[in-house]
Formats: sequence, structure tokens, C-alpha cells
Amino acid sequence: MEKLEGKIALVTGGSSGIGLATAKQFVNEGAYVFITGRRDAELAAALKEIGRNVTGVRGDVSKLGDLDRLFAQITREKGKLDVVFANAGGAVPLAPLGR
Repeated sequence: MEKLEGKIALVTGGSSGIGLATAKQFVNEGAYVFITGRRDAELAAALKEIGRNVTGVRGDVSKLGDLDRLFAQITREKGKLDVVFANAGGAVPLAPLGR
């Protein structure tokens, strides 16, 4: 049996980088995964790359309305959520350390 067999997972920022790699691994371990992303093209490419057992939800996790819509969709489609990988983040302008 795979580690995440039968589990429902959410990976925020799952359309690229660490989030995409995590979503792929979760699917390989048996989970059904919801991924979020802010841009349609990147989200569509990630869904194609993952290939199975995945749903993409366009949205920005910093907006409460988008989070409400996301969790409503997960509840409606799967009825539960077992794993949350909170990956999405923002960057600040580069600055030297120690000043």
C-alpha cells in the first residue's frame, strides 16, 4: 500500500517549483491532490505534467475569498481534506544582510 493511499491533499503554490514537485510525489504515493496557482497557463501546464489524480484551482491564498472557494470545492468534490502542504509564499526585495 502506498503511503498516501486514499488521502486528499492540498498543495498551495503547486503550479511550479517545490509545490509542483511535492504534488507529483503525493500523487505517486497514492493521494488525490488539489493544487493552487495564480496564473492559468502555469496551472494548466502543472496539471498536464502531473497527469492524474489532480485538480487545479486558480486562486491566491492570501485572499480569504479565494481560500473559502477552495475549501468549498474540496469539500464538495471529496468531502474531506487530510494533508495541507502550505507552500505558497512571497518574496521581498533583495537587501544585504546585517545592515
